[in-house]
Amino acid sequence: MGTLLIRNAHVLVTMQDGIELEHGHLFARDGWIENVGSEDDMPLTADEVVDLTGHVVLPGLVNTHHHLYQTLTRAVPGAQDVGLFEWLQVLYPIWARMTPEHVTVATRLGLVEMAASGATTVFDHQYLWPNGSSIDDQFAGAEGLNIRFSASRGSMSLGESDGGLPPDSVVEDEDVILDACREAVERFHDGTPGSMRSVVIAPCSPFSVTPELMRESAAMARELGVALHTHVAETADEEEYCVEHFGARPVEYMESLDWAGPDVWYAHAVHVAADEVERMGASQTGVAHCPTSNMRLASGLAPIGQFLEAGVKVGLGVDGSASNDSADMIGEVRQALLLNRLAVAPGVGEGEMMTARRALELATVGSASVLGRSDVGRLAPGYVADMIAIDLDRVEFSGSLHDPVAAAVLCSPQRVDFSWVGGRPLVIDGEVVGADHRGLVERHNRLSLGLVS
Repeated sequence: MGTLLIRNAHVLVTMQDGIELEHGHLFARDGWIENVGSEDDMPLTADEVVDLTGHVVLPGLVNTHHHLYQTLTRAVPGAQDVGLFEWLQVLYPIWARMTPEHVTVATRLGLVEMAASGATTVFDHQYLWPNGSSIDDQFAGAEGLNIRFSASRGSMSLGESDGGLPPDSVVEDEDVILDACREAVERFHDGTPGSMRSVVIAPCSPFSVTPELMRESAAMARELGVALHTHVAETADEEEYCVEHFGARPVEYMESLDWAGPDVWYAHAVHVAADEVERMGASQTGVAHCPTSNMRLASGLAPIGQFLEAGVKVGLGVDGSASNDSADMIGEVRQALLLNRLAVAPGVGEGEMMTARRALELATVGSASVLGRSDVGRLAPGYVADMIAIDLDRVEFSGSLHDPVAAAVLCSPQRVDFSWVGGRPLVIDGEVVGADHRGLVERHNRLSLGLVS
């Protein structure tokens, strides 16, 4: 792959030991960082030399929860002003009409959107596979995009006729689900350091799968050496459902099914009691914090301060894009800061305000830890060369050069100017490499209108 030399970054943030280098330089070989420091520490040249004078350089952002297929159903009438359960009931029949083409195009468009907003690693949670669609279609959508993509073989097996929330038309037989999970891991999962593709086993939620499937999924994942993911404690409705049907709160129910540990992370985890927070910290179970979605669906305030104090692994997720309606990864960092400041407002809660740097940690080292990756999230020797660069010479940054790192969060940038994944370009001058933007948007809109109308 060759060598890459990044020169003269206005500030280069390593996310390691609080190091922020003014006029920072970085050298990578064959996709891996060898050195970060001053100009004196660097070789004189490389196969590719990029001068980033006037830019802030950060580790690539890592997303821990998304539903890429939902880019087809943004701002759907009837699903704009309701809570989670009602929102799902509007959208399930629409999603049931998806085909393999819908899944492929939605995956590609969503990954392009994520890349443009600073994501270099994206985890996605697709849990319904109608009309012959499969995880193959997701990997086909990612083909040719230089972004780290972790797809899940998600599932739903508990339909309305058996007491679940989803209509019977979108659930699958559990033997089919387990066979598909094993096949997906065997065909697509790469667990080696620096891998570009991986697979997670991810039943949808406590109200859409049976306890038996949850247990068997956990056993299979551990047999195959892959991670586990599901929605947990997103809304008060879910809490009530679990107590009524299983006699336990959501986290307690998950623990009873062997769904706790460093290889497990929960999406949302909003309605979690103090004793459950402590147990999650002790077991090293992770959380994908999705602040925009939690506000959009009026789900509540996740106890992020308590999680962090208890040692729970916390990363960020954009969720949606039908419960967020966008997939702005760097914007989600700002949203996490703002929402968690509201959580400690007088009369609401207590604790310290989240800082811009702490919010960036959630989206980098925090998210990497949640996904079980020790090769991404920092700009340091031994890590992959995944990084983003934001040009500070913009209207929205004017007046912030005294602290450009905080400005990268507080001043609300919409896009990054450059990014690299494994030392190879993903974004150049704000455009995602390998993406036919105009053609992709036209095709995606056509499919969306046909699906929703």
